[in-house]
Amino acid sequence: MQEVRKAVLPVAGWGTRFLPATKAMPKEMFPIIDKPVIQFIVEELLGAGVENVIFVTGKHKRPIEHHFDINTDLEKHLEEAGKEKILQNIRKISHMINPIYIRQKQQLGLGHAVLTAEPAVGREPFIVALGDIILERGEEAITGMLDIFSRFGKSVVALFEVPEEEVSKYGIAKVKEIEEGVFLIEDLVEKPSPEEAPSNLAIVGRYIFTPAIFEKLKITKPGKGGEIQLTDAMKLLLEEEAIYAYKVENRVYDTGNPLDYLKTVFEFALKREDIGEELAFFLAQMLSKGTQLTDRT
Repeated sequence: MQEVRKAVLPVAGWGTRFLPATKAMPKEMFPIIDKPVIQFIVEELLGAGVENVIFVTGKHKRPIEHHFDINTDLEKHLEEAGKEKILQNIRKISHMINPIYIRQKQQLGLGHAVLTAEPAVGREPFIVALGDIILERGEEAITGMLDIFSRFGKSVVALFEVPEEEVSKYGIAKVKEIEEGVFLIEDLVEKPSPEEAPSNLAIVGRYIFTPAIFEKLKITKPGKGGEIQLTDAMKLLLEEEAIYAYKVENRVYDTGNPLDYLKTVFEFALKREDIGEELAFFLAQMLSKGTQLTDRT
């Protein structure tokens, strides 16, 4: 069985929910305090032993390339300023992965983005990690998925439980548990109503695919907005081979919309030893003032 050596990160989207901020800055580069979202995901992959990362980008995503490249001017400045700790961190980022950048010339959906990576992936199994989802201890989830793949040699999807009233935001899976912690996907439904949802297990944005997914993506018909949906291709794949599931128990952070992005920033900041306590005090003061204003009205 082939080893999973590569990961695909589709990061070519326009980030329209964050405009005008994303006019010049990719949403994947938005900071969670002092580290961009995309770096959390790359570190998750590295923690699971995957160093070959294929970024499916667009012409407006060059800052992602710059972030993982060497910046000699910055390094020289930090060295001259005696900021050794920061310098070592910057150098570490520049050498942490083996990056490949492929242009998605038209944004035609997640499925199309994954298909765009085929020349770099070849006939190998590979990971897909979405660029706006951070997993707490995400390397554990990737490692768990890799373990299932090594046992069964078939595609694996990460799932997490969502409240029933939120199932319409996600792709939802119907599953059968075949042993403790190991599930078989029986069906996939994209953004169902709570009444139509087969479960409350949502796709969390981490996948391991066999190369057979590429052939299914090539025959997947475009859906709403002319986009090729990855879930539709997965349903076609299900007709021919099994897809397994790994249930994520750790915290899932969505940074793909303004409110959830802010919640993520605050939660990470409150856990920081250097700023958490002072931020908590500030927020308590703000909430107290808000309560007083509400009382006056």
